[in-house]
Amino acid sequence: MIETTLLVVSGKKLTVPRLLKRTLQIAIAVMLTAAVFLVVIVGNGLLVGRQTSLQAGINLWLAFIKRPDILATMILTAFVTVLFVYWQRNQERRAGGASRTQG
Repeated sequence: MIETTLLVVSGKKLTVPRLLKRTLQIAIAVMLTAAVFLVVIVGNGLLVGRQTSLQAGINLWLAFIKRPDILATMILTAFVTVLFVYWQRNQERRAGGASRTQG
């Protein structure tokens, strides 16, 4: 049987397969990283004052993001991060939460 987990979307709890939830988490992390790059690249173009337009900054960002090595790095980083967070959470559960202080 497929392992399921809860996914909370807009305040609603949905039961989804664990693989789908992790895939969504990786996709969201990649999109957030791409958004940060967009802000940095467009902001850099506008602040340097080289008479660059917003459209030129977006075109530069698209050229950067579409590179396979950049996409692979973003996806691999998100994948490893999600797996590490789940591994660490499982280690804490096995330890019985002994590292947490009660207060």
